[in-house]
Amino acid sequence: MTTTGTPSSLSEPDWPHCAHRVGPTSDPVGCRGRNVEPYGACLAHLTRGYRATYLRTLAPGSSLDHRGTFISTGLLNQLMDALSDPTTGRPLFGDAEFGEATFTGDADFRKVTFSGHAGFDDATFSDRAVFGWATFSGGAEFGGATFTGHAGFGWATFSGRTGFGGATFTGHAGFGNATFSGHTRFDGATFSDRAEFGNATFSDRAGFGRATFSDRVRFGGATFSGHAWFGNATFSGDALFHAATFERAGQLGPMVCQGTINLTGARFGSPVTLEAAAARLVCRRTRWDSTAALRLRYATVDLSDAVFEYPLSITARTAPFTDPSGTAVPEGQLNGSDPGLRMASLQGADAAHLVLHNVDLSASLLSGTIHLDQLRLEGECPLAASPSGLRRRGLRLVRWTARRTLAEEHHWRAAQGRSGWTAAPAGVEVVGPAQLAPVYRHLRKSFEDHRNEPDAADFYYGEMEMRRHDRNRPRAERALLAVYWALSGYGLRASRAVGWLLGAMAVTVLVMMLWGLPADDPKPATTGRLTGQDISLTTDKPDPVNPTGSLLSRLSWDRGEKSLRIVVNSVVFRSSGQDLTTIGTYTEMVSRLAEPVLLGLAALAIRGRVKR
Repeated sequence: MTTTGTPSSLSEPDWPHCAHRVGPTSDPVGCRGRNVEPYGACLAHLTRGYRATYLRTLAPGSSLDHRGTFISTGLLNQLMDALSDPTTGRPLFGDAEFGEATFTGDADFRKVTFSGHAGFDDATFSDRAVFGWATFSGGAEFGGATFTGHAGFGWATFSGRTGFGGATFTGHAGFGNATFSGHTRFDGATFSDRAEFGNATFSDRAGFGRATFSDRVRFGGATFSGHAWFGNATFSGDALFHAATFERAGQLGPMVCQGTINLTGARFGSPVTLEAAAARLVCRRTRWDSTAALRLRYATVDLSDAVFEYPLSITARTAPFTDPSGTAVPEGQLNGSDPGLRMASLQGADAAHLVLHNVDLSASLLSGTIHLDQLRLEGECPLAASPSGLRRRGLRLVRWTARRTLAEEHHWRAAQGRSGWTAAPAGVEVVGPAQLAPVYRHLRKSFEDHRNEPDAADFYYGEMEMRRHDRNRPRAERALLAVYWALSGYGLRASRAVGWLLGAMAVTVLVMMLWGLPADDPKPATTGRLTGQDISLTTDKPDPVNPTGSLLSRLSWDRGEKSLRIVVNSVVFRSSGQDLTTIGTYTEMVSRLAEPVLLGLAALAIRGRVKR
């Protein structure tokens, strides 16, 4: 067997170690392998005869202590054969101490049973290490171990306390379907390749604090029956927790993920606080059976079809997370990008118990959200803004009313060919006005229920816009809404109503000056008849005479002042008492009906913006 020595600069081991020397004679290096008594050498350096004698002393269930020993694949197989149980054909170890040992070839512990303590702390596995279906009945310690190749612990059973703290996994680490019945620690472990914990079971506390995952890690279907600790854990790839169960998680994080934290189908059975700085958090069909608080940075959150039966708050964390010592947790490649929090979708979720604080909803899909009227928005929760500036529509230039809109309205209008609106991303269904009107209505109700009627106005505007464009509604209703929109922006745009009012008044004044006022004010004429001692008097007022002459000659200051007085009286439902022509009389009637309505719409719009 070829061995590589341990540098002499390291401290001497605290066990009787082999006197065998390796390396150049100018710089001899001592073997650190524990002596096999009474031979004065480690297992790797025993003579063939002594080794055979030692192996004959072993039986199934024997305890071993080969700390610091270089163990080749052949030597490990000899130990397995010596400890093999003839009834099961599987090796049975008692206490097995391999701390600081170096396994120079494949280390195959598949289906091995460790009935006592299994110590592999600071061991080095230079090639594959396979512990699949192994059973650890006592404690298992792999703290500080180095796995250079594939590390396979699939379907292994750990009944006692298990420690992988500070371990280094250079290759793929597989713990799929493993069972950890005792307290399990992976604190400070480093996973340079993919890590697999799918369907693993952690019956007691599970600690992954300060663990580093350089590639994707999968906890899909895993069950955490005790406290699960991921404080200061770092994920360079995706962290997949599909259908995982956290029965008593308490707190997850703070953790940093450069990719996606995927909690699709996961379930939380107790109050939990999740703290994470991540590029994306996916919680599709995630279920919270108790209160929960999500404190996030950088993330885009997807809550599609999520279920929360108790209050769930999602808050944008402005400052970096800190460790227990108060030091800021490094955020890696996330640092420098926008640390704000964005919502991607609430479709299918029940928002009755949801509270969002400083969450950007500008790209969020809200159609199909249940109890959206009970959603609570606190702090700054912006929605998408309508396009600004002048836009060309055919041969016309139009300007969109400034308001907060749904992302889905952007998608629908962009699909209609409207410029300035954001098109739907690939894979996102475009919904129409019939589906968007209830969404606006529920958001309006949510704001109104929280006594925020001024901000609810934008959602009322959006609801009316969707009703106006809904082709399934009767044409008469849509025409009425179109008039309502054109005159006052659904009673929300005071400038539009005032503009129409001033225009109507100007037209009325002009009509009165040109045709409404008579040429001269009619003067009453009294006629009488004397019959004996009786006098009969009759006073008649001649009909107003239509003005004559050119139209330009009728635009005098005197006629303008009279016309303005008539119009101002009409706005407040008063008659001016002015003698008018037939055209003027009907014009005044129309003015007394239409112009007060426009004034009322302007007042309504102003009231809506200042109402408490």
